[in-house]
Amino acid sequence: MNFKNTKQLILYGICGVLTTVINIVAYWLVRKFDVGITSSTVIAWLVAVFFAYWSNRKYVFHSTNTSFIAILFEAIYFFACRIATGVFDVAFMYLFADVLAFNEVYTKTASNIIVIVLNYIASKLFIFKEAK
Repeated sequence: MNFKNTKQLILYGICGVLTTVINIVAYWLVRKFDVGITSSTVIAWLVAVFFAYWSNRKYVFHSTNTSFIAILFEAIYFFACRIATGVFDVAFMYLFADVLAFNEVYTKTASNIIVIVLNYIASKLFIFKEAK
């Protein structure tokens, strides 16, 4: 692994931690306005994914796309990936925690690790791929 990849992974981790903090803070702020739990969760998720897209685009993968259409498709792919890995997370938890009765904490930890890896790979190879 070279310096560029190591730096990219570190920045991806930092942005991931910040995204998590933003998700929690956004959830808390929305709940302060007596918005329901599910609605607050969805709003906080949207805010967090917008932040994740912006921070990954700018600081982690250094996207060079400048046209509106290119940025729009980049954002659509980013959101689609996050939705797909969110569905994966729910399905993984259902199968291993609900159906097979594995330990919830271990299952959630395993699921999160897989989701993080999938999101990184999708971002690196498909969403923010470097122009040749």
